[in-house]
Amino acid sequence: MALYQGPIIDAHHHFWEPELGHQPWLRPDAHIPFRYGNYDAIKRSYLPPDLLNDAAGLNIVGTVTMETEWESDDPIGEMDYMEQMQARYGLPNACVAHALLNAPDVEATLAQLADKPIVRSVRHKPGQARCAAEAPTHPTLMMDPQWRRGFALLEKYDLHFDLQVAWYHVADIVDLSMAFPNQLIIINHAALPADRSAQGLRGWAAAVAQMARLDNTVMKISGIGVPGVAWTAENNRFIVETLVEEFGSQRVMFASNFPVDSLTGSYQDIFNGFRVIAASWSEDEQLDAFARTAARVYGLEEIGECVQSL
Repeated sequence: MALYQGPIIDAHHHFWEPELGHQPWLRPDAHIPFRYGNYDAIKRSYLPPDLLNDAAGLNIVGTVTMETEWESDDPIGEMDYMEQMQARYGLPNACVAHALLNAPDVEATLAQLADKPIVRSVRHKPGQARCAAEAPTHPTLMMDPQWRRGFALLEKYDLHFDLQVAWYHVADIVDLSMAFPNQLIIINHAALPADRSAQGLRGWAAAVAQMARLDNTVMKISGIGVPGVAWTAENNRFIVETLVEEFGSQRVMFASNFPVDSLTGSYQDIFNGFRVIAASWSEDEQLDAFARTAARVYGLEEIGECVQSL
C-alpha cells in the first residue's frame, strides 16, 4: 500500500513564546532535569506558521495544543493566550489546559476553563519515579485523596483528562480508571517507553496491555524519541505496532509533540516515520490514527465531518 496521503490532525504539540516569560522552565537561565537532556534549543518562539512550515507537504487539517507548564498561578491566562492565537492564525483548533487538581480552588478553575470553547481537556502531571525499580516506593498524585476530589470534578464540567505518567505506574492508572469509569483518560506519549532494553520493553508492553483493557482510555502515539538515537520507522515500529494491536486504531492518535520532540527528530522524520509504519494498514485504520480518533476525542466537529466523509 502507498504511504498515507490523507488528512492529519496533530493531536499533541505546543505553541509558545518563551520571551514573554510565562513558562518558568523555558526561561534563559532555567535548566530542569529533562528526559531528552539539554533543551536549550527549544527555548524559542514556536507558533502556527512554524508548525506548518515544519509540516510542509503533510496534509495538516487541525491541531490540538497541550499546556506548556505556564505559571501555575495563572491557568486561565494560558487559555486566553491560545484563544488570541486561534483568532490570529486559525490554529490551534482545541487545547488541553492545566489545572492543579489538588488545589483548594480547583473547581473555580475548572468552571472557568469549561466556559472556554477552545478547551477540551485538562492535564496535571501526577509525578513519577525515575525508573521502574523505584515505582513501588514512589506514590503518584493519582492515589492522593485531595487530587482525586479535583479529578472527580472533571466529569461535572465535561472535560477529558490527559495523563502523562510512565508505564511503570500502571497500577495507579488502573485504580484511577476503575474508580472513575465515566471519565475519559487520554494517555500521553505512549506511556513513556524510554527504556528500550529488552526488559524495559517487556514491562512496557505488559503495562500497555493492562491500560488497553480499560474502556475509558485512549492512547497518544507521540513523544517516543530517544536521545542520541535517530527517529526512524524501524527504531519505533515496535512501539507503534504494539499500541495499535492492543488499543485498536479507533483508540490511538498520532502526534508530533513539537517543538519538544525536535530534540529527537524533525517533524518530517516523525510523521513520515508514522506513515511508513502504517503503510500496510487498511485505509480506515490509517485514517483513524492520523485524524479520526483525534477529531472524535477532542470534539473537532467541523474537521470530523470532513474526515468522516472520506
